[in-house]
Amino acid sequence: MTKLAILCVDDEVIILNSLLRQLQTAFDDHYIYETAENASEALELIEELQEENTDLLVIVSDWLMPGAKGDEFLIQVHQQFPGVVKILLTGQADEAAVERAQSQANLFNCLRKPWNESDLIQCIQSALGTV
Repeated sequence: MTKLAILCVDDEVIILNSLLRQLQTAFDDHYIYETAENASEALELIEELQEENTDLLVIVSDWLMPGAKGDEFLIQVHQQFPGVVKILLTGQADEAAVERAQSQANLFNCLRKPWNESDLIQCIQSALGTV
C-alpha cells in the first residue's frame, strides 16, 4: 500500500513543530508528516519520499526562507510534481510572489501568519479533496 505524505517547509523550527502538532491532531496517523527548514532540504526529502514509494500530497511552505524563496521552491516542485497541492503560509510574501506562485506553480491557497488552526486544517482538507 502506498504511503501518503504532507510536507511542511519553514526556516523556523517552532513553526514546524506547531504545524506538525496541528496536523497530527487533525489527521492522526492517516499521513506521514515531514518537515524541512529550507527549499534544498525539502527537495532532498521529496526525492527520498519518491524512492520510498511515498506519495507527496500537500506542501505547506513559508515564503521568506534562506536560499530559495517559497514561490521559487513551489515553482520548482510544480515542474517536477505538478500533482502536489501547494499552499503558501507566510507573513511576508509580496503580492507579486503570490501571483507568480499562482500562475507558475498552481498555488492552491495562501494563508497568512499568524494562521488560524481551523483555517489551516480546513484548507488542507479541501486540498486533499482535490488530489
